Amino acid sequence: MKAAQFGGGAHKHGVPASMFDMPAGLHVRYEAPDRALAECITGYAIYAAEDRAAMVNWYLPSPPMLSIVLDAGPITVSLGNHRFGPLDPVSLYGPTSRAFRTVTHGGIAVGIGISALGWARMTQRHAGDFHNRVVPASALLGADFVERLREGLDVLDDETSIKPLLDDMLAPLFATSNPRERLIRAFTALTITDGVVEMKDVAERLEVPTHELRRVATRYFGMPPKMLLRRARFLRSFIGLIRDGGLGDYSQIDSSYFDASHFLRDAGTFLGTTPRRFLAAETIFLQASLRARLMVLGAPTATLHDGVPRIRVSHPHRDDDLRVQPEL
Repeated sequence: MKAAQFGGGAHKHGVPASMFDMPAGLHVRYEAPDRALAECITGYAIYAAEDRAAMVNWYLPSPPMLSIVLDAGPITVSLGNHRFGPLDPVSLYGPTSRAFRTVTHGGIAVGIGISALGWARMTQRHAGDFHNRVVPASALLGADFVERLREGLDVLDDETSIKPLLDDMLAPLFATSNPRERLIRAFTALTITDGVVEMKDVAERLEVPTHELRRVATRYFGMPPKMLLRRARFLRSFIGLIRDGGLGDYSQIDSSYFDASHFLRDAGTFLGTTPRRFLAAETIFLQASLRARLMVLGAPTATLHDGVPRIRVSHPHRDDDLRVQPEL
């Protein structure tokens, strides 16, 4: 598949086409996985850029993701003080606790978000081993599967064929259940609950010792419970401010924040800068992703995804449910 063949959009009826508007030569598409995979895969994100010139984009911290690039130039990723790349055509982005910067040179990128429950079914490896790292996907899934996945996508000539192919190829990866699934589901739900940020509180709610919670969080979510809870709290608040049209009113941030300065300290941790400066940087694909993902998958980022299959189209004729204001 070539970037010039890409049309953007989604498989979902009722999603306004304007939710996928991009500048000429850039395209974004979001797809929900098959319902049988909804707890394991947080969504399919497909980006395309026809121009081969270098393009910089920033993305928010997120759970693990498989990335397959087609018809693409070299890609590098900067995450804190670490630089990864040029990346393999099929790469694994581990769970991240800070925003990261990519430099691409055109082509198509297919992102497959992996939930904690998906990780538990997919591999025996600890997600924490891949925290804030980008590695060849073959290191986790084997060279044969990775090559079949890349070749299967490469021969397609229509972006609407991406979802069914991924559903078919990925299903065997998540066929075996994990004995810790009940706890993983319950902890996932608490990470996206307003006001929940203390590990001791979470352990009590889940009725597990704190050491067991720490073990589960690091193995399947990729980082300690405190970091996961803070990351989700910050993203809930940050995206909520964006959705409400700006960063001037901090009254709607998570109830566990003491004040605006407390929130801004978390911004330094997870964005590496202030919210205003981050939004003023190169975030064109992030901006499109936040509003398109919300409409198609019901949550603006994979970090806030609860695994419940749904579509959020509360106003089929409105396209302003989530507008990122780059001038802020």
